[in-house]
Amino acid sequence: MHIFSIIFPLIFIVLSGYISSRSKFLSKEHIAGLSKFTFYISVPAFLFLNMAQADLQNSVSIAGFLSFYIPVLAIYALGYVLDRYLISKQSAPSRHAVFALGSSYSNTVLVGLPIIIAALGQQMVGIVFMIITFHSALLFTLTFLLSAKSQQTFSWRAFAKNMLLNPVVLSISSGLAVNLLGFTLFDDLANGLSLLAKPAIACALFVLGANLAFYKVADNLQASIIATIIKLVVLPCGVYFFAGSVFNLEQSLLNVLVLLSASPLGVNAYLIANQIKQHQATLASSVVLSTVLSVVSFSIWLSILL
Repeated sequence: MHIFSIIFPLIFIVLSGYISSRSKFLSKEHIAGLSKFTFYISVPAFLFLNMAQADLQNSVSIAGFLSFYIPVLAIYALGYVLDRYLISKQSAPSRHAVFALGSSYSNTVLVGLPIIIAALGQQMVGIVFMIITFHSALLFTLTFLLSAKSQQTFSWRAFAKNMLLNPVVLSISSGLAVNLLGFTLFDDLANGLSLLAKPAIACALFVLGANLAFYKVADNLQASIIATIIKLVVLPCGVYFFAGSVFNLEQSLLNVLVLLSASPLGVNAYLIANQIKQHQATLASSVVLSTVLSVVSFSIWLSILL
């Protein structure tokens, strides 16, 4: 499939959301309602149904996990060190941890998953869901651990509860349980979930574009550019090296892991920055910059991989 044919429909939906929001055709209340439907109903239905029906024998790969998470953790450490000694220097550890998160956290659900489905089809979604399940939990927990000393009001109990009840984690884990236990969804339920799941990808991309209108490229542009370069260039190169040269993964799995890692910074990282009250402007800018520039980076990676 031609690269333009893969990228353009996705850009079109994101741009439609952005224009609808920027032009005030859709108000914040409209977008909030659409976001709630997308992230609490449609996307969970999509994730649950696909996980329940996935071929798990081809979805679990220790080498695949290591190929993805070793570079992710290495880039997290790189981001922490850069902020500690170059960008923020003698600031609190919580500030360095947030910048590290902004350099390594991928928008796997809203961007990575649609790109993979458009480019590779749905046969590899099982491994995608397995990666997504641990992605947020690992990086968010690491960030809060490093920030704990300066976050006196932080509650690990509340954090654990929010992670376990996260609609993405909950829907994937529920689908995984159904799959492992050998349950078969009766046809009417499966058809109902399928109808709810059909708009998930389009709605997720539309909401992503609509929400980009609320973020601005702030004054702290240097730090945002550094985080974006690390996220879009260094991280996927690291995954490509480990997947291809260290673990010698088959091409289809390598493609999935690289495209996931090449995804732009996820909006949830900005929400964490707001909660910790560090680098909010940097991560808001990085969300916008990385999302816009991911069009170029995805085009380059697709031309290399396909």
